Amino acid sequence: MDEACAVTGLGRTKLYELIGSGQLITTTIGRRRLVIVRSLLELVDTTIPA
Repeated sequence: MDEACAVTGLGRTKLYELIGSGQLITTTIGRRRLVIVRSLLELVDTTIPA
């Protein structure tokens, strides 16, 4: 999650909001929640104006 924050510039709270709304897809391995890279790229691509 920390890496996703660093890459996007978003805070943990906002990322969790996006996860809750289904805009960001994650998987859980053990106690770690991992953001799916493809999901993160799609989020970034849709927020950059053309």
